[in-house]
Amino acid sequence: MKLNIALLAGDGIGPEVIDQAVKVSDAVAKKFGHEITWKPALTGAAAIDAVGEPYPDETHNICKTSDAVLFGAIGDPKYDNDPSAPVRPEQGLLKMRKALGLFANVRPTFVFPSLLDKSPLKKERIEGTDLVFLRELTGGIYFGEKGRRDDRNTAYDNCVYTKEEVTRLARKGFELAMQRSKRLCCVDKANVLETSRLWRETVQGLEAEYPEVEVSYEFVDAVAMRLVQWPSDYDVLITENLFGDILTDEASVISGSMGLMPSASLGSDIGLFEPIHGSYPQAAGKNIANPMATVLSAAMMFENFDLIEEGKVIREAVNKALAEGIVTEDLSEGDKAYGTSEVGDWLAANI
Repeated sequence: MKLNIALLAGDGIGPEVIDQAVKVSDAVAKKFGHEITWKPALTGAAAIDAVGEPYPDETHNICKTSDAVLFGAIGDPKYDNDPSAPVRPEQGLLKMRKALGLFANVRPTFVFPSLLDKSPLKKERIEGTDLVFLRELTGGIYFGEKGRRDDRNTAYDNCVYTKEEVTRLARKGFELAMQRSKRLCCVDKANVLETSRLWRETVQGLEAEYPEVEVSYEFVDAVAMRLVQWPSDYDVLITENLFGDILTDEASVISGSMGLMPSASLGSDIGLFEPIHGSYPQAAGKNIANPMATVLSAAMMFENFDLIEEGKVIREAVNKALAEGIVTEDLSEGDKAYGTSEVGDWLAANI
């Protein structure tokens, strides 16, 4: 298979971890006879510094004409620490999601057998955890009307959803549940928020189309609690943008490190694949960042092309590296720590 992949390294540790995902992907392509053409493009603070926009038209055109996007991270302290900055790196990510129609963020949370003791949660709590969040990406409070009034002393952010937005995300949730254990949880705050009542009504209206799926409805605060008590009780969870942003970060620590979890953002056409961690600017250029999440995001990318064996080979290499201690300093706990590039080299060579 010939693949054209847009390569958006972004900011901070983004370029370093992306380099390792490219090494691993190229090794997989060579092993299975595929051909990957990488098409680098600017985004985030790097794009603002270069052309004044966090998601330039040229980058959008590259993404739009590619088969998928492999993305690193966005964010820079010089913008984080300046609330008055007229243009911010994160605006590029929101614009990209909207422009590419990426409405469903797929965030798996699973545990690695060799790392059960590294989780902040007790081993017996997390064993068997294998859940997936589907977070709606292009609606809600992030995209609603916002502003200041009363001489800037009052701020507001409106949360708006349409039934169509909820339906398309919920359908992906039902379809994913059918591929897994046929259990789906809708996470909302329907006892308080009108948008949540729309979510609940819409999902209830779809239940008859998927009679094999067992659907539950839980308030977001209850899910936040249960995620750290009994995470293995969940399988597929669907929720709106803000709730999903918060809950998926909470769930990410179950595995023991945010540097281990991949994600995908999907729409009706192109998919974007990225690690869940941020740009971690304190580690940029030091060759200490954990590349595993980005490498596993590349595995999700292959699987999205129905190249299941290719994704499996990457996952097996990652599991072997973790079991043998080929890890960066965030997982080494005083043992030998490998550099970012060393881990990437090892994974590629193993494949």
